[in-house]
Formats: sequence, C-alpha cells, structure tokens
Amino acid sequence: MPKIIEELVITGCDSKTEWQLPWFLDNYLKHNRIPICVANFGVTEETRQWLATHPFIHCIMDLKETSDIKAWFYKPTAMFHLPAKKGVWLDTDCQVLDNIGKIFRLIEQDKLLMAVDRPWLKRRGELWHNSGVVGWTGRPEILQKWITAIKENPNVGDQEVLHSILNPITMMKYIKELPNEYNWLRLQIENDGEDSPSKKIVHWTGEKGNDRIRGMMKVMEALSA
Repeated sequence: MPKIIEELVITGCDSKTEWQLPWFLDNYLKHNRIPICVANFGVTEETRQWLATHPFIHCIMDLKETSDIKAWFYKPTAMFHLPAKKGVWLDTDCQVLDNIGKIFRLIEQDKLLMAVDRPWLKRRGELWHNSGVVGWTGRPEILQKWITAIKENPNVGDQEVLHSILNPITMMKYIKELPNEYNWLRLQIENDGEDSPSKKIVHWTGEKGNDRIRGMMKVMEALSA
C-alpha cells in the first residue's frame, strides 16, 4: 500500500483515453508539484509500465474488473480509496493552465467540491455540477452514496448518477461550489461565448474536445521535433 500523504491529485483512464495522459501530465507539471495518483481503469500494459517508471507518479491504483461497466463509473471508487487526507480528481481531458494548489484550501469536511456545470444549467434549466474536477477530504457520506448508486444503476455517466441522488436540499448539504475558473468547460468557450483570463483549468469535453486535444498534441510534437 502506498504511503498516505496530505494531498494528492488523481486522474484515471482506460485504453481508450490513455492517449491523453502525456498531454495531461505535461500541462499539469508545467505549473504544479503536488504528486499524482493514476487510477488504472484498463490501460494497456505499455502505458502501465510507463506510469510505473514516471518520476512524478505517487501511485497507480488498479481498479479494472472483468465487468462491462464503463471506465468513468470507477471514478468515485478511486476517489474513495485515494491514499491521501485530501484529494482532487481531474479528468484526463482537463488542460491545466496554472497552479491549482488553492483548490485544497477550498475543500470542506463532508462535502464534494465541484463547479456548477453552467452549460447544462443553461440548457436544462436546473442546477448541475460537473464531475471533471472534484475535491474532497476523507471518505464523506456522499461519496459512499455515489458509489452505491453507480452499482445499482450505472446509467449514462458518473455525473448523471450523482445528480440523480441529489435534490435541492441535499445538494446544499453535500456540495460546495468550486469557482468556475477551476473547471472552465469547452461549451462555455465554443458555444456560449464565455471566457476568462483567470481560468486555471479548461475541460475539453466530448468528441469535439478530443479533437482540440489532438490538435494541441500535434503542436507540442512539432515544437519538440
């Protein structure tokens, strides 16, 4: 078992999204030195060996089972078992633009720290929180409820499952709002005309986001050639 430390950032992926890891880590390490745990949801052996020798990876958490459950449904389980007093989850399609250490100061006991999903709020007319960036400490009750709900009904995605077990009252009880700058969504930039010079993380969601990430990776490769 890896040593339990004060703060850890965690991300996770399977063989379908592992291609994002070098881009994700390169952006993160330009600005941050908080150690990283990578949750293995079914990466290739080649990627696992690369992670095992990476100088800045604190630990690898192997969670892939033989079931057909989608990779993203392992997220809250990985968060639950993180060997740290405080953790921050980042999806691999998050582009870290700045130091994000202040997130840890915003975390509150018994709550998940999450940004409002403003594009979904705009389109669906109800309050949603985006699960691409999540902060927490210990093993809060809502994290355990989230894991149970996924086991009972792994429908659509982890964010949808979490939303399905919350109402306006429990949302106030279990969720603390993370400033938008720490999870600025692709749709805000590309569709809603919203941007900010102070944003610290851009979350390039969906297939269109994947295309943007591939474009950035090509530029990085050309500059390093």
